[in-house]
Order: sequence, then structure tokens, then C-alpha cells
Amino acid sequence: MNQDGPRIGTDRARNDAFSGVFADDDSPLARDMIANERTLRELEEADFPLPPRTRVITVSNQKGGVGKTTTSVNVAAALAKRGATVLVIDCDPQGNASTAVGVTHTSGTPSIYEVMLDGKTLAEVMVRCPDLPSLWCVPATIDLAGADIELVNVMRREFRLSDAVRAFLETHGRDFHYVIIDCPPSLGLLTLNAMVVAGEVLIPIQCEYYALEGLSQLIRTIEMVKKHLNPVIHVSTIVLTMYDGRTNLARDVADEVRSHFPDQTLEITVPRSVRVSEAPSFGKTVITHDPHSSGAVAYLGIAREIAVRGAGA
Repeated sequence: MNQDGPRIGTDRARNDAFSGVFADDDSPLARDMIANERTLRELEEADFPLPPRTRVITVSNQKGGVGKTTTSVNVAAALAKRGATVLVIDCDPQGNASTAVGVTHTSGTPSIYEVMLDGKTLAEVMVRCPDLPSLWCVPATIDLAGADIELVNVMRREFRLSDAVRAFLETHGRDFHYVIIDCPPSLGLLTLNAMVVAGEVLIPIQCEYYALEGLSQLIRTIEMVKKHLNPVIHVSTIVLTMYDGRTNLARDVADEVRSHFPDQTLEITVPRSVRVSEAPSFGKTVITHDPHSSGAVAYLGIAREIAVRGAGA
């Protein structure tokens, strides 16, 4: 279902005018900008199929700074913008996903901490995001910082999030198409809880020298979870982030990742983008902050590929 129908005519006129401005400019920048606008137009007119049942996707990479939270919130926002109802669960004590979608997460705010340790339900703590009415968030606060230690002696410690999500979906599953869980940059009990409940894992990989460092450990962890705790979990998607096609290093990293994970690695890459980086400072995702930027168009394309891949699941 295309919820942007009334805007398409306006956007097409804007794109045509935009192309006209650069009609006589054959510089690489002009070509890139025109191509970006054309891609955006195609995506705005494309179908984003909804899944037949709620997809629970954990976004994980124990290496920090790879665009994990950025990918979580922008994929969620892009799916919500194109007709899906999405719940983002922020499991990172830093609360960056909560910041990016404009949700309050000061200490004491009802959050995922109360769900995992005090028995509150997701419905009691989830908040509608201000920019996109079909995007919801369960925030994380600094209270979550000690949760890995506090969970050690809790009964069913690996299943605390799973129990909460299962109970939520039993009541609200028909209303939500996606649950996207943003993990901390570690492989502790918070990440383990996120993997136990997930059907899929999305791994963002930065296109730099240390990109694959630790990836084998993450894959081993997923396999252990699959063997002992969650038989349906699998790596469904790998997203290459901070990609700069002008460098041999980025191209080499991309080629290596695709050679190891040909079916999971998306062709669409996320470029380095000032707009993507600055959006959280406005309490927004780049999808709402600057929908015409290269980063927003990339994440919209990634969201569509994720939607298409899961349409028959």
C-alpha cells in the first residue's frame, strides 16, 4: 500500500525541475544527485509488500561504530513511512535509537528495563514516535546499563525479552508488521535476549579495514543460539554501511563480504552522509529529516528489499 500517493505528483514535479537545473552539468556530483532523485522517484512508486505475519528482526554487531543503531531506526522509519506498523525495541543502554526516533528516555522513564526486570508489558512502556504515527518505540534508559549483571540470577534470564514479545504479539500481533530490536555493541545477556526472540538477524558491516573482525564470533554466537535456544534464528540480511565507492578499500571489503555471504548481503550500500549523522541531533531519522538525501534513499531501498524478501515468509 502506497501511503505517499498525494505527494508523488509534487515530488515528480520537484524531481523534474531538479533534473532541469543540472541538465547542462555533467560533473560527477550532478550525475550523482540526479541519479539519487530518480532512484527516490522509483522507490516512491514501488510496492512495499507487507509480511503475512510479524517479522522480528534483531540488528546486531558487537563491533561499535558500524551503523547498527542508524540502520535499525532508518529501516524501521522507512518501512513505517511506506505502510507498515513497526515497533522498535531499544536494548542499548545508550538509548541512541530512542533519541533518533524522538522518544524521551531520561532515567526513570518507563523502558525496556522495567519489561525485562520488573515484569511490565511492552504495551505499558511503548511510545508512539512523533514524526511517523505507525512507528512505535520501547525506549532504553541508563537504568539498563547494569542489566547484564542483574539478569544473571533471574529465572529464565535468556528468555525475558522473548516472553514479553511473545505475550505482546499474542494480543497485538495483527497490528504490527515488524519488531526491530537494536542491540548494544556486545554479546552479553541483552544481545542474547534479543537473539532468542528473533526470527532474523540483520548485521550492519562497516566498509573499513576491521569490518570482518569479530564477525566470525558473532556468527558462532548466532549458531549457538540456534542450536540451544532458538531454532528459527538465521542471518537474513547484511548491510554494508559507510561505503565510499571511490576507495579500493571499500570495494575490497564489499567484495569480501559478498563472497562469504552472497545471499544475505544486499546490493544497496549506505554511503557516508552528513545528513544521516546529523539527523539524531534533531530527534529524527534521516527518513524524516531529509528524505531526498543519499542516505535516506539508500535506507528506503534497503527497507524495500527487506520487505520484498519477507513478503512470502
